[in-house]
Amino acid sequence: AYAVDALDDLERARFERHLAECEDCRAEVQSLREAAALLAEDSATTPPPGLRDRVLVGIETVRPLPPVVPGTTPADAPADGPAADAPSTRRTRAWLPLLVAASVLAVLGVGLAAWQPWSTEAPTLTATERVLQADDAEEVTLSFDDGSSATLTRSVSEGRAVITTRDMAAPPSGRVYELWLQDPEGQFAPAGLMPVAADQTLLLEGDASQAVAAGITIEPAGGSPQPTTDPIALFDLQQA
Repeated sequence: AYAVDALDDLERARFERHLAECEDCRAEVQSLREAAALLAEDSATTPPPGLRDRVLVGIETVRPLPPVVPGTTPADAPADGPAADAPSTRRTRAWLPLLVAASVLAVLGVGLAAWQPWSTEAPTLTATERVLQADDAEEVTLSFDDGSSATLTRSVSEGRAVITTRDMAAPPSGRVYELWLQDPEGQFAPAGLMPVAADQTLLLEGDASQAVAAGITIEPAGGSPQPTTDPIALFDLQQA
């Protein structure tokens, strides 16, 4: 990552402190930078269709080689083969496929921060994402006089609800917005406090599968076990 300038300032400073004391790492960085330089082109080229998908599929099978302990023979090397390479050369060869793939993906605009190229598992969705992407997701949107809006999304199969706000004004000083779920008997159950943010997406607490409505009230700091004010927003889930 250092060789292709993919570290943030803090990570770079930490690594450079180590680099000043480690001759092997300095040699390895130099060799990786030379490899990266070979990938450079004099002019921008539009990648052919399907290149990104082929790279993403192929890289799942690329793994860094395990470290070789001095005095031992790599498991995939012939017993009577040539003498082992120097440690820094072995490490460079092991990482070169990943360096090439990382450079190609960077050109194609693929983020690497949370990418694990050797993982074949599908990304795990958060509870909020599962609600928003559920097949049975139902939405109710309310618009306010100041131009702001709020959308309540509920999935019965997930049993949860999510609120998404746009340009929502902050509550009065010393007060908070509290969320509620209303059951078929008309009782309100607390569903969490909203952070002070104009635009946000928040998962409500509690089981929303049987809720007939969801509401927002203005409550004292810390919230209340029951609403103390009339709702400033009431999302009718029976009409969703």
